[in-house]
Amino acid sequence: MDFEDYRRHDAVGLAELVARREVSREELLDAATARMAAVNPKINAVTQDFAASARATPAVGGHFGGVPFLLKDLGAAMAGTPMTMGSRMFEANVSAADSALTAAYKAAGLTIFGKTNTPEFGLWPVTESDLLGVCRNPWDLSRTPGGSSGGAASAVAAGIVPAAHASDGGGSIRTPASCCGLFGMKPSRGRVSFAPLGEGWAGASIQHAVTRSVRDSAVLLDVACRPEPGDPYFLPAPERPYAEEVSREPGKLRIAVFAGAMQSPGLDPECEAAVRETARLCEELGHAVEAATIPGDVAAMQAAAGVVISASITASLDAEAERRGRPLADGDVEALTMATYRRGAAVLAADYVRGIAALHAYTRAQAQLFETYDVLLLSTLGSPAIPVGWITEHPKLIGERLFAFMPNTQAFNNTGQPAMTVPLAWSKSGLPIGLQFVARMGAEATLFRLAGQLEEARPWFDRLASL
Repeated sequence: MDFEDYRRHDAVGLAELVARREVSREELLDAATARMAAVNPKINAVTQDFAASARATPAVGGHFGGVPFLLKDLGAAMAGTPMTMGSRMFEANVSAADSALTAAYKAAGLTIFGKTNTPEFGLWPVTESDLLGVCRNPWDLSRTPGGSSGGAASAVAAGIVPAAHASDGGGSIRTPASCCGLFGMKPSRGRVSFAPLGEGWAGASIQHAVTRSVRDSAVLLDVACRPEPGDPYFLPAPERPYAEEVSREPGKLRIAVFAGAMQSPGLDPECEAAVRETARLCEELGHAVEAATIPGDVAAMQAAAGVVISASITASLDAEAERRGRPLADGDVEALTMATYRRGAAVLAADYVRGIAALHAYTRAQAQLFETYDVLLLSTLGSPAIPVGWITEHPKLIGERLFAFMPNTQAFNNTGQPAMTVPLAWSKSGLPIGLQFVARMGAEATLFRLAGQLEEARPWFDRLASL
């Protein structure tokens, strides 16, 4: 199977070819590894290669029997492989067992043959760690693929795999999917188990995938949404498989439109124009669309999230330091991570509790919007993909530039709502622009129905980065 044949299919399509014996599992892996060899030196998306052991693993049937797949080097453990989390401190950290999500992927027949690049501990919306190196965007090698699932998105956009595991603690699925012209669904809190590793950032972090097609995302979520005993968050099982929702009519949705930026002064004009054009498209598709403001104290939410995240990082690093028998020292982690650690070390227990209370208050305020509307439409990012190194090149501007780039994603990690980015627009320079749609808690089905309709109206699957 050559690359042109391989890229014509999504993961579901490739699995169907294997099921019909038109292509073998080995041929698919050959195609994936050949593409990786051709493009990975340019983009640095795949940072661990275990194709040899994948070839020796017995084939398994399931939804994705034989389809090549990549795990992010953060969140999903795979027995016998390193999980560095993008940090020198964990370079020698080898997982003793599969996480529940990895086990579900294997049971579905995915051939996991590598791990993808991520910033240290997933802290940044760009992928530029000291350990794993800079990951680049296949649409423009001078630009970031986003983060923290930047390696996953870069690999999919470059055609190495049709879908890859990703996770999202403040936009880390939606940001790279938007930068790389992909579909990215962040499920509701409690939809995908983190067992046995424990929940990240007080439940803000969610695992799923970045994909080229909507149906791949739906089937992958069907595979993954299995509650595990002891999960602290739990949602009722979906009414029907998400794979079926993609082809169902969404009905006439009430869509609120916000053409601004929640955590910065404003959007890049091309992103704002994309929101307005997408609102017109939704009207053409029969939905009731109107401008709206988003309730809730965003500044209080942002401050509280900073407290929770920094305290969580401090707790994790202190636990590793205790295991090693020595305190954390300069050089163990990157300078910006150390600054986060020190901030977290100053957080009192009462501060943390007040932070959680502020996030809960924000969630209750935000939920009022979804008493009136089914879906919220807004820009995923503040701009198309930014140049590599842009956020950190001026130390005094890091915070300002961080939220100028990602002003609209963090809120929905803290509320726990499902949110997706859909590649519906492109900049004049040819960079993808993702549009974000948010639904009420547990309403992934609504989003998948809408996504299927949008994919049919404005198809993007055959629009691939040329590198």
